[in-house]
Amino acid sequence: MPRRRNDNMTEQIERVEATERAERSGYDARAAQQRWQAFWAADQTFVPADDGSTERRYVLDMFPYPSGDLHMGHAEAFVMGDVVARYLKLKGFDVLHPIGWDSFGLPAENAAIERNAHPAEWTYANIETQATSFRRYGLSFDWSRRLHTSDPEYYRWTQWLFLRFRERGLAYRKASYVNWCPRDQTVLANEQVIAGLCERCGSVVTKRLLTQWYFKITDYAQRLLDDMDDLVDGWPERVLTMQRNWIGRSEGAYVDFKIDNRTEPVRVFTTRPDTLYGATFFVIAPDAPLAAEVVSDAQRAAFEEYLEQTKHETEIERQSMERPKTGVFLGVHATNPVNGEKIPVYTADYVLAEYGTGAIMAVPAHDQRDLDFALAFGLPVREVVATGGPDAATSGMATPGDGSYINSDILNGLTDKEAGIRAITAKLEAEGVGEGAVTFRLRDWLLSRQRYWGCPIPIIHCDRCGEVPVPDDQLPVELPYLTGTDLAPKGTSPLAAATDWVNVECPQCGGPAKRDSDTMDTFVDSSWYFFRYCSPNDQDGPFDPEDVRRWMPVTQYVGGVEHAILHLLYMRFFTKVLHDMGMVDFVEPMRRLLNQGQVINQGKAMSKSLGNGVDLGVQIDAFGVDAVRLTVVFAGPPEEDIDWADLSPAGSLRFLQRAYRLADQVSSAPGVPPSDGDLSLRRETHRLLADIEQSIARQRFNVAVARIMELVNATRKAMDTSAGPADPAVREAVEVVSIALSLVAPYVAEEMWERLGHAPSVAKASWPTVDQGLLATESVTCVVQIQGKVRGRVQVSPEISEDDLRSVALADESVVRALGGRDVAKVIIRAPKLVSIVVR
Repeated sequence: MPRRRNDNMTEQIERVEATERAERSGYDARAAQQRWQAFWAADQTFVPADDGSTERRYVLDMFPYPSGDLHMGHAEAFVMGDVVARYLKLKGFDVLHPIGWDSFGLPAENAAIERNAHPAEWTYANIETQATSFRRYGLSFDWSRRLHTSDPEYYRWTQWLFLRFRERGLAYRKASYVNWCPRDQTVLANEQVIAGLCERCGSVVTKRLLTQWYFKITDYAQRLLDDMDDLVDGWPERVLTMQRNWIGRSEGAYVDFKIDNRTEPVRVFTTRPDTLYGATFFVIAPDAPLAAEVVSDAQRAAFEEYLEQTKHETEIERQSMERPKTGVFLGVHATNPVNGEKIPVYTADYVLAEYGTGAIMAVPAHDQRDLDFALAFGLPVREVVATGGPDAATSGMATPGDGSYINSDILNGLTDKEAGIRAITAKLEAEGVGEGAVTFRLRDWLLSRQRYWGCPIPIIHCDRCGEVPVPDDQLPVELPYLTGTDLAPKGTSPLAAATDWVNVECPQCGGPAKRDSDTMDTFVDSSWYFFRYCSPNDQDGPFDPEDVRRWMPVTQYVGGVEHAILHLLYMRFFTKVLHDMGMVDFVEPMRRLLNQGQVINQGKAMSKSLGNGVDLGVQIDAFGVDAVRLTVVFAGPPEEDIDWADLSPAGSLRFLQRAYRLADQVSSAPGVPPSDGDLSLRRETHRLLADIEQSIARQRFNVAVARIMELVNATRKAMDTSAGPADPAVREAVEVVSIALSLVAPYVAEEMWERLGHAPSVAKASWPTVDQGLLATESVTCVVQIQGKVRGRVQVSPEISEDDLRSVALADESVVRALGGRDVAKVIIRAPKLVSIVVR
């Protein structure tokens, strides 16, 4: 603990020193922040014109959840998008950069239970807190388009979209075993279960049989894969890889097995139909309805006991390779369609109900989990692909590789796996017991939630009419007013107990009916919000297609990689459906994606329990917004984690004060032609300006900051030595600093721009144009080596030929002395920067 006390003391000293330096420099960060926040709001600086006068660009940050005030993670995530938005505006584009809140969700409901209040109280109070902090943080948002997903004006259209999806067969209800969080008392989608635990609270997830609503995202699985080709140049490869793996396309065949006492055959999918002759038993997931259907009376009690045991196991536990295999014989047999062999049917927890049909053919010689089960239950192991490896039954190691087919009738002697798959698939199809197929790991999106603070599902359940959609003119179906203990988890949705709300007349027959008492997964809200920003006040639909056509797709999207297989997949699905509905004319909503890293402290994620949290507000109070923003951006590439313990906002503040003093000291008039100024400084200014542009284009904002720092140092040197404050080149350089600095430190930049004699705002300035003529280098230094050691340096033209460079190098006095009359065996030339001489 002494180290932490010393760190705290050092930080306090830095804060005092920072305040003293700011006072000496004449720059008052607090006053500047208040002044320019007020100016931007009154001037509507960041409200796009949307009049077609310039090309449009749309920059979007993943909207925040209002869990409290902004933290260091927000500081990094939102400054990255702000750099892009400000840069595009300076480049002359009409930029849309909106803000809103993903304001439904479980934390608000839990807070309401603890406080005996309504979730809206906590939610909207936190939104106002965050909104104040966002304004303070100098973000270039268009506040006129602000939205909250918990507003009835918003979720009216979430419900409208649900009904349109249902009309297209993409929203449906079914009974199935679902992921259940026993603490939060609600259902979780597969994507919300991390290592067998609830992603929200960390509780062990169990299974429960419920009738739930689903979106049929699987109908779009292939398109979600194919359209990734359009994202390769704009999205991080790791996100695309995660989505490809999650969708999980597999090619193989469906195979039909007849089971005792069942008329319809059971269809299973396999990627290796060529190994069918090695299938020696059949396995059904215990929680698949098929298991309860086919089990014999004699084995039913044992099966039901095993099923109860399985319900308490996590998916991770069930899939573990290290765990001993368990199961129960179901008392029936299946018939292998390629050889007529009767094989026993078991239920085992290593097979999952939600994948495929919940049943598999087991080929123990060539699948490790099947082999482990076969050895545990004394089942036959038949090798059908001779790989040259040890015998699976005796070694305990399955051989999944390629080899020569054996014990496989028509395949015997073949060595080509693809040929084997084709031959067996053709046999299955010819005999009507199977067919070639493609399947996906992706499951349909489970969207029902047994909680209150979410979008109500606009369906009414009538005993006579069945599922009845709420008519469009009755939308939104608003939430009833519930507070405190009325919201506590009870295993069903709190809405089910709101009798005045849930009991209604059926819109079709007028008879007694009940509203659907579940609410939607909040990822539904966030799957279309970016469309709503284009026309946030539209009363006739979720958005105006013409508004969306003008602004979208989004130019740059910014957010965390943790959303790769949740939000980022769901929003792509929504967009494709809207395209098929004729509402949008594109299939991918985001052209480019930037994933920011995490802000950690002392090598670990910030946590109250670890005592290593950093309060963003405290940092801003001590060093100012600009210093914090600059520190975050300068720390490293956006996608990398940064450790706050290694950073120095005090150092950032010192730099900003140096930059500010430059503007205070420039004495030439605005508009003076720079062409008569110091040529050396002009060359350096335009060289660094070109580097800044290239760095921003590559999203290396930290490098851009480094180049701005170089330019500040070069300008200070010129002012203090050759050029002086009246030199037009000095003004040019300081104006470039002010404009470039506005991307990361907008308050200081505004102050500098004003002191340079310009009308506000620097955000409305034009990005300076690089003078290509000033980038040409008059001469470069060529290093001359002899036997690998540097023996001379010569100044030469960048365009010098190899022959001329050879002559110049060999004639240099220092090189002649170093050669000492020795014969030159070879001269290697890398014009214009290197000559390497080899002597005999």
